[in-house]
Parts: sequence; structure tokens; C-alpha cells
Amino acid sequence: MSIKKTQLKQNKCKVNFAISSVDGKEFAEASLVGEFNNWDVNADKMKKLKKDGSFSIQKTFEMGKEYQFKYFLDGKVWMNESEADKQVTSGYVGYENSVISL
Repeated sequence: MSIKKTQLKQNKCKVNFAISSVDGKEFAEASLVGEFNNWDVNADKMKKLKKDGSFSIQKTFEMGKEYQFKYFLDGKVWMNESEADKQVTSGYVGYENSVISL
């Protein structure tokens, strides 16, 4: 998994979220889910590369903020981002959310 940040003009940042082929190959679909889309599992579907089974999506965010998120795979598996800036306790006991700081 990986996150790549690219600072843009006007206080914005483009972020590429990726699930590697090692982590994603057994899944048919993936979504990026978080505070930025009201935790809607259908809002930000990730694109799957057929050649290697990886997933990716690009989003643009406002700089100077933090956003909690997770990946949602095949409509049943929640996965955190290992390269997130940090992990925080979610509203559910024993579960964490990934955080990206911009």
C-alpha cells in the first residue's frame, strides 16, 4: 500500500492512494472511504489494474487538515493504510482508522 502527496496551487494537495498487488490481488473491488465522503462506501471506487491486481485512486484535498480513512474491499473487508501518517482509535472498540495529514 502507499500514499503519494503532491502539493498544488491554491492550498490544495493531490493524493494518490494505492493498494499493492500483494494486498489487493485477491479482491475484485475496493473503495476509499473516509471523513471526506461521509464514510460512503460507494462514493470513491478505486480503479483496479488488470495486469497486476493493484488498486488506485487520486483525490484532491485542502491543505492544513487531517482526514481519517480506510479501504473497503469486496463489500466486506476493512483495511487500514500501513503508510498513513498515523492511526487513531475509531468509534468502535478495538478498531483504528488511518489518518493522512496535509
